[in-house]
Amino acid sequence: MGLWNKLGEHPRATKLKTAEWLRQGTSPRRLALTLALGFALGCIPLLGIPMVLCAVLALALRLNLPAIQAANCAATPLQLALIVPFMRLGQWLMPTHSSVAFGARTMQHLSMLRFAACIGGMAGQALLAWLLFAVPAVALLTFALTRMLQRLPALHPAGD
Repeated sequence: MGLWNKLGEHPRATKLKTAEWLRQGTSPRRLALTLALGFALGCIPLLGIPMVLCAVLALALRLNLPAIQAANCAATPLQLALIVPFMRLGQWLMPTHSSVAFGARTMQHLSMLRFAACIGGMAGQALLAWLLFAVPAVALLTFALTRMLQRLPALHPAGD
């Protein structure tokens, strides 16, 4: 009854347990929504925030917590790659004086309060840009994943 039993299981048994873990009494559509939300939240251009948001959302909406966190973790490379594009798009959508020339030399001469305000403004701009992509992305991902998950026999209860 330990780690060796888990490692020594037949691959088919492992697939069945994985499918059961993913399903956890949920339909393919609800699982698809869970994965889409986890992936979209995982792309938020603020480091450290997605994991907490995914947990809160999963608990509030009674979603599959392991599945939403797995999708969140899968999105991490994309999150890192999209931080700068989201910041630039946000600056283009909401131009402000504080974010126009924000370089290393400029940062040295700012007070802590002004620095925090600049960073906060840039984060807000990046979040706006993320939001513009996240809403349609969740809809498209939910649709595509639902179609895909409905075709997986392992996700249907034995009686189906």
